[in-house]
Amino acid sequence: MDVKHRMIVFDAADIDAESAFWAGLLGGTVVEDGTRWRNIWVDGEWQLGVQLAPDHVQPEWPDGTPQQVHFDFYVVGTEGLDAADDEVIGLGGRLLKAADDRTAARGVQTYADPAGHPFCVCWLPAE
Repeated sequence: MDVKHRMIVFDAADIDAESAFWAGLLGGTVVEDGTRWRNIWVDGEWQLGVQLAPDHVQPEWPDGTPQQVHFDFYVVGTEGLDAADDEVIGLGGRLLKAADDRTAARGVQTYADPAGHPFCVCWLPAE
């Protein structure tokens, strides 16, 4: 898979509070990218994502509700997505949710690794 960018994404019911916390802790800034997503930039680089998860349940790790964090991997175009899909499936992953619109300039497909941990392969336009 020709990954152009890797991203750790925190799920949160209150993405503004979560984003402000991480931006403050890391000395960065929050950049809003729609109503369901926030980006955390530090020293001119994209470091973290925060995704709206309205039904998010706070982890009680290590003795309760498990942790909830996932990776996003960014590829260029749907050609990159096709290659990534082949590789993920070939390595034993499975598709959880297909992209809503593969003709869009950017989008996402959600997969699970063999143990069921979710992750996303996102595509961006070539810049």
